[in-house]
Amino acid sequence: MLPHENLDSNALLVGRVWRPDIGPALVLLRGDRVIDITSATTPTMRDLLERNDLVEFLRNAQGEDIASLQELAASSVADAGEEQLHLLAPPDLQAVKASGVTFAASMVERVIEEKAAGDADRAEAIRARVREVIGDSLSGIVPGSAEAMKVKDVLIAEGMWSQYLEVGIGPDAEVFTKAQPMASVGWGARVGLHPISTWNNPEPEIVLAINSRGDIVGATLGNDVNLRDVEGRSALLLGKAKDNNASSAIGPFLRVFDDNFSLDSIRNAELSMRVTGEDGFMLDGRSSMSKISRDPASIVRQTIGAHHQYPDGFFLFLGTMFAPVKDRDAPGQGFTHHRGDIVEIWERNLGILVNTVGLSTECRPWNFGVGALMHNLARRGLL
Repeated sequence: MLPHENLDSNALLVGRVWRPDIGPALVLLRGDRVIDITSATTPTMRDLLERNDLVEFLRNAQGEDIASLQELAASSVADAGEEQLHLLAPPDLQAVKASGVTFAASMVERVIEEKAAGDADRAEAIRARVREVIGDSLSGIVPGSAEAMKVKDVLIAEGMWSQYLEVGIGPDAEVFTKAQPMASVGWGARVGLHPISTWNNPEPEIVLAINSRGDIVGATLGNDVNLRDVEGRSALLLGKAKDNNASSAIGPFLRVFDDNFSLDSIRNAELSMRVTGEDGFMLDGRSSMSKISRDPASIVRQTIGAHHQYPDGFFLFLGTMFAPVKDRDAPGQGFTHHRGDIVEIWERNLGILVNTVGLSTECRPWNFGVGALMHNLARRGLL
C-alpha cells in the first residue's frame, strides 16, 4: 500500500524522511520520486513553511533524488530504525496541538465517557439516557451563540451539563498540547497505547500546518490516539490519555495550499477510517468536515494571536466526529483496540495514513528531539 494513490498530479506534497548515516531530511514528492530538498537556507520543515514564496519555491525546487515512493513505503515499516530509510511525521520544530469536542457526535460520546467515569460496562446505559436528553439537537448550533446558551440552561436543568459540552457549544474551543515537537510518528510506524488502558480508540483527523504568522499553509492526516477510560475518569488526566510514546501519528505528507487546494477543500473533506484486527474484527468509520461545529480558521485564531505566539509555528489536529460504539469483546462494551490492529485513515486530497497499534512501552522509544536535530544539522553544515 502506498502513502497516496490517485492524488492530483499537481499536488504539492512535502514531508520528512530519515536517511541512514545522514539523519532527517526535508523531501518533496515529484511524481513517484522522493527528492531531498534539505539545504542551508531551508534545513527544517519549520524554515520551509516560513517562506513567503512557499508555492513558487516548491514548484522550482531542485534536490537529490533518493528513492521512489514505492521504495520509501516498503522500508517505512513499524519500528524502522536509523539503519533504514523511512518516513517521519512532517512537523519538526513546530508545536503539535489538538482541538477537542469539535463535532456533535463525538461531543455526546465525551459526555458519556465522563458520566461513566471511564467504565465501559456502564457506558451503554448512560448512552441511552444522555441521548434521550441531548439527541442530535446539538448539530448545527453555533458555539457561543444565544441558542447555544439556551441549550446549556436546559441541560443544566436536566442534570446533564458537562465540561465537554462547555467546550463543545460554549464560546471557547478546547485546544491542548498533543505531543512535543518531533514526538509524532509517521506513516508505517507503530502507534502506542499506554498499558494501563483497557478502553481506547483511534481518532481520524485532519491536521493543519500553521506558520509563525498564523498563516494556514497546508494540511495532512492524523491519528489522535485516545484512552477513553483514562480521560473518562477525569479530564485532568488529559495529558496521560493523549500524550504517550507514539500516541500521535501524522502524515504521510503535508499538502501545501495552492490554487488547486485550499482551506475550503478542508472544510468539505470526507475522512474515512478502517481498523482491521488480527482477530478478524473490522471497523469502518467516517468523519465529515462539513459537520464540524467550529470553523477551522476560528480554531486557529483561538490558538495563535496576541494572546499566544508560536515562533516555530504549529500543527493542529481539528478533532473528529468518529466515536466508535461497535461491540468488539463483549456486548455493550463498545470498541477498544487490540495490539496488532491496522489503522488506515484516508482522504481523497491527502492520501492515506497507515499505522499498526502496539503498547507505548513497546514502540520504538522517542530519543531524537530538538537538541539532537540541532547537533545533526550542525554536523552536516546546515546551520
